[in-house]
Amino acid sequence: MKYVRYRFEGKISYGMLDGDTVREFDGGLFGKKQETGRSAGLDSVELLWPCEPTKVLAVGLNYRSHLGSQAAPANPEIFYKPPSALLNPGGTIVIPQGSRDVHFEGELVAIIGRETRNVSPADAADCIFGFTCGNDVSERYWQKNDLQWWRAKGCDTFAPLGPAVVAGFDWSRGRIQTRVNGNVVQSGAFSELLFNPLEIVSYASRHLTLMPGDAVYTGTPGHTSALKPGDTIDVDIEGIGILRNTVAAP
Repeated sequence: MKYVRYRFEGKISYGMLDGDTVREFDGGLFGKKQETGRSAGLDSVELLWPCEPTKVLAVGLNYRSHLGSQAAPANPEIFYKPPSALLNPGGTIVIPQGSRDVHFEGELVAIIGRETRNVSPADAADCIFGFTCGNDVSERYWQKNDLQWWRAKGCDTFAPLGPAVVAGFDWSRGRIQTRVNGNVVQSGAFSELLFNPLEIVSYASRHLTLMPGDAVYTGTPGHTSALKPGDTIDVDIEGIGILRNTVAAP
């Protein structure tokens, strides 16, 4: 089942995506979903990031193809992105004033479905509500030269997310492809992850409590490169959808 958060006729709602139709329901993404009987065409609504996280976690160096000359980490290397960095599907990534080298990073994102603390990888499966697409936009010069990654990873618009959360998605058989202006720039299978989503959630839950709606970006494959104003980026995961965003100058 695909779930979306959207704005229609001035109201923000959750809905089930049925082909090109969005069926509204009450009860929230993690509650008892009671359909209201109201629906709208997908092309007539504004899709929003599909959940409301209290925090956004992301994992670095999680594909061997992305390591370069660096050694594989012993544990998932987790960092924060602020919720204020979230960007809707179709929104515009804004290259920050003074930045030098802003890159895309297409990623699979796990969405937490219940309060999660100190769980095993096996139990983590029941704590993940579903999966969506994400783009861990990163300013490489700041990432290398700042003491902390607060702006390198956390600027406004640096966390595109969506378009839908898919419950029951089999990540173990999935693949991701990132395209810039229609050209494939990243491609990978989730079976290549050094730490899979269950291991990541389990490791994070040993140290902090994950809450319903929290988003966990799981890492990016291959190589990345700089974005420029006018670019269009597609993060495409079959079975979930395409997260498409454009790029603009400050």
